[in-house]
Amino acid sequence: MSDSPSLYYAAACQTNFEPPTDRRQIGERVRHMCQMVRNTVIGYEPFFDVRLLSFPEFAHAVPIYDTPHKLHELLAVSLPNENIDAYQSVCQELGCYIQTGTFLERDDAYPGAVFNTSCLVGPSGMLARYRKVNPWIPWEVHASPHDFADYPDTLFPVTETEIGRLGCAICYDWLFPETIRQMAFDGADVITRVSAYMDPWGATEPMDWWTLINRTRALENMVFVVASNQAAEMAHYPPFSWPGGSMVVDYDGRILAQASAGPGEQVVVAPINIDALRQERSRRRGHNLRAHHRSSAYTYGLQNYLAPCTEEHSIEDLERRIRESARTLP
Repeated sequence: MSDSPSLYYAAACQTNFEPPTDRRQIGERVRHMCQMVRNTVIGYEPFFDVRLLSFPEFAHAVPIYDTPHKLHELLAVSLPNENIDAYQSVCQELGCYIQTGTFLERDDAYPGAVFNTSCLVGPSGMLARYRKVNPWIPWEVHASPHDFADYPDTLFPVTETEIGRLGCAICYDWLFPETIRQMAFDGADVITRVSAYMDPWGATEPMDWWTLINRTRALENMVFVVASNQAAEMAHYPPFSWPGGSMVVDYDGRILAQASAGPGEQVVVAPINIDALRQERSRRRGHNLRAHHRSSAYTYGLQNYLAPCTEEHSIEDLERRIRESARTLP
């Protein structure tokens, strides 16, 4: 495979697993996804150089329990772990990079908290950890890094690799333009969307938020978007069905590839041309939305709205904080 980052292919992969009830069941899902990586890279090799593969939110574990205590006790894992080792082995074997589906993560530095976390893994191991900043509240009782005043790491990491500068954000994060814009202003070329976007907000009209948001974030930030959506059947996680529609979008908002809407395991691949992106960012005087951004014109970001959590996460506490935030709005 070529070592050049200028042109390669990305694969948006979607899964259709039953939710595990115990962390011991995660390994079998990892083995399956590793085989999906092998099948994709080797199968497409005569045609395309697939170097980046992304998987959906909740690919490893679904938050089927309603309290952080239960999630921490039964499903949450520490990272890195043997599952990251398995992904690294595949990356070494094939010369690729994997943006993992999310883990429910526990960390001794934050006792009792559960993060919704995706990891970037390459041939040298785990390169970055992204913890969802905007959980899908009030139903997700995961912690956000924003809840911790002394959180030491960047909330929005961008990782320099041989295939470009890579970022990641998870599902509901993408409805907040600032999340993706921060990574774009930090230089991200490609941002993966690791998602479990359910009906009716999927890839079909009239509520096709999935497609709308992916295309909008790509063009307003001049980034490639590799968006992997969960494709689990309703029977796996009632009352929601997850409609897939995984896609790759270029920096002008063009859909380069998209899986058909509906549940079921699929993989779609499309080209990522880093040189073309960087040349366009450098050349364009029109529609260069990062260069045209008048940051000092906007003041809403200086006001606090949703307060960080200061007690144990619960649906009741989240609903209280949402009500308080709403009262501050005109």
